[in-house]
Amino acid sequence: MKPIALDAMGGDSAPQATVAGALLATKEGIPVLLVGPIAPLQQELKKQGGDLPIQDATEFITMQDYATDVRKKRGASINVCMELVKKGEASAVVAMGHTGATLASALFNLGRIRGVERPTLLIELPSERGRTYLTDGGANVDCKPDWLVQFAVMATAYAQAQGVKNPTVGLLSIGEEEEKGNALSLGTFPLLQATPGIQFHGNVEGRDIFQGTTDIVVTDGYTGNVVLKLSEGEARTLLKWIREALTSTLVAKIGALLVRNALQSLRAKMDPAEYGAMPLLGVEGPVFIGHGSADGRAVRSALRKAKSVVEAGLVERVRVGIAGLVPAKG
Repeated sequence: MKPIALDAMGGDSAPQATVAGALLATKEGIPVLLVGPIAPLQQELKKQGGDLPIQDATEFITMQDYATDVRKKRGASINVCMELVKKGEASAVVAMGHTGATLASALFNLGRIRGVERPTLLIELPSERGRTYLTDGGANVDCKPDWLVQFAVMATAYAQAQGVKNPTVGLLSIGEEEEKGNALSLGTFPLLQATPGIQFHGNVEGRDIFQGTTDIVVTDGYTGNVVLKLSEGEARTLLKWIREALTSTLVAKIGALLVRNALQSLRAKMDPAEYGAMPLLGVEGPVFIGHGSADGRAVRSALRKAKSVVEAGLVERVRVGIAGLVPAKG
């Protein structure tokens, strides 16, 4: 496969974290192309004792920039990443940090898949059954019912690309009954019922996300982002409490040694770094957006995920799903 274009200047700890993550990924056989100013990236590679190809970019987007600045900074590293995918010189884009700028750059450079009204960010959350895919994760704060239907179709394509044969879809609401919810959920429910190609379960509540009641949960970007930040904060707090409890006394420390392997498995399930990045579904190319606070492990996880969905033909799966939903025009 073509290398994955990594915006090496994206994120709070760039380029240290991005270079570290890229080096970890290449050890696993994942081809990575660093995109950013050559001098600082070469310096960081030398510091970390690695060697990776670099695509020069004269500018980069900071967390203080506006999303619309991607149009002003045409030479920004995120724009260069998107252009590489558009030209077929890279297989995917991974960017940590400025979600709005990455979304804007993807729309500006790659464009939407035909028939897609709005791209959507998909979140992976741990559940009792393994994973729950929640969308939208924050790309669209205010939504319309037909957008949520498209989110469900695109999320179904993603879940299938991840090996889920017949993913079920739930609509996030305040009750399981069909008549429960706000205007958006009430308007979306009958549309999902009538949508071919998805396995609609009905309404689900917040607790169902972690119980794994459905493989996919659909909601607006405002609610989805609140769920994301809440779950991440809760995971970090719970892990902190567990560490504190297991180091509070000598007996607790001895017990911690006995359950060490189990605790490591628990951490892997709950640690946000293990999930890497969110795929942006609905644009003409695989794009993944991670957190600005990402460390090297999170960058590596994002690159892993990008490789897996490229190999599974995600974009084509989304095209097929949307084509079956929206009649072709012209």
